[in-house]
Amino acid sequence: MLYTQLTSPVVAVMKLDRNLLQSLPKVLLHEHLDGCLRPVTIIELARATGYGELPTNDPEELAAWFHQGANKGSLADYLLGFEHTIAVMQTEEALERVAYEQAEDLSRDGVVYFETRFAPIFHTRRGLTHQRVVAAVLKGLERGRQDFGIQSGLIISAMRNMNVSLEMAELAVDFRQRGVVGFDLAGEEGGYPPKKHVDAFHFIQRENFNITIHAGEGYGKESIWQAIQYCGAHRIGHATRLIDDITVIDDKVVKLGDLAQYVLDKRIPLEICLLSNVHTGATPSLASHPFKIFYQQKFRVMLNTDNRLMSHTSLTREFEVAAETFALTLEDLEKLTINAMKSAFLPYNQRCHFIYSVLKPGYAKTRERLQAERGVIKY
Repeated sequence: MLYTQLTSPVVAVMKLDRNLLQSLPKVLLHEHLDGCLRPVTIIELARATGYGELPTNDPEELAAWFHQGANKGSLADYLLGFEHTIAVMQTEEALERVAYEQAEDLSRDGVVYFETRFAPIFHTRRGLTHQRVVAAVLKGLERGRQDFGIQSGLIISAMRNMNVSLEMAELAVDFRQRGVVGFDLAGEEGGYPPKKHVDAFHFIQRENFNITIHAGEGYGKESIWQAIQYCGAHRIGHATRLIDDITVIDDKVVKLGDLAQYVLDKRIPLEICLLSNVHTGATPSLASHPFKIFYQQKFRVMLNTDNRLMSHTSLTREFEVAAETFALTLEDLEKLTINAMKSAFLPYNQRCHFIYSVLKPGYAKTRERLQAERGVIKY
């Protein structure tokens, strides 16, 4: 009979409960500002702005309505709820409040750095300029930094079905010294390929700025290829359909296509959103999500929430379902978190600071605590 002191590998295979996962320092790179509102905030903003189209004024019922509407396996159905959130985000006060509450909620969930994205063009219905819209959101994020100590960056999104991407790219660059960290392309993929917005991305490239693009969520690997090779994407949002370029037989990878090999070799980060991908139909189930293949093949993947309101999730919840579904260990979650920070749109020295002064010490502290709690175990 052998007894041994608990070591890190043994700690790693223990069940990771939600309290432990919530305590871990986390990094979030893919979340939409208009997809993370608190239900009570939506109701209060609707009342304050005279918006009367909400399906209910009960916070619990409204939360359930958003989740039920989004969880239909259809991206089109998933997006319907944004009509309501965007409708109440038409004043500077509302935009600042939503950004501030986002920082507060993520801080409580153990997130130490996050990047949030939104399309300013959707928030001008009451006369706000794009500049005032962005400034209001940045003000909320700055208040969040001051009050909760959580660092953040803002990403400006252009929409695939609109011809204002160059204007949005210029807006992003104009605010790069005030908290905007990158530029994104979002919206329906089918019929709106990334290359139609190539002028905007060439402008961003000439300005030495950061690019992430939604691709391979609702359309095939061609969307990912265009995002990278036409538009110079530094990160890919979702990238679920990259699996179409990987030959898998009996759950084993036998060949990577040219695109998949390029993404792997160039370490292009993939912003994985597990629950959202199930809700939109990008993947039929968690168990069949290509995340498992991507991670096993050492693609640079990380976990994200996408839209906490619609998917009724949190980053802790994404960690939890990933650990349960794919048998991830504490070391796996640490690697995913470091992947995220390596991929953040922050200067190199700041990324290193987070990795070596916040993330690694945080995970080491968790291992030490588990060792102290468990002590000696029997094999």
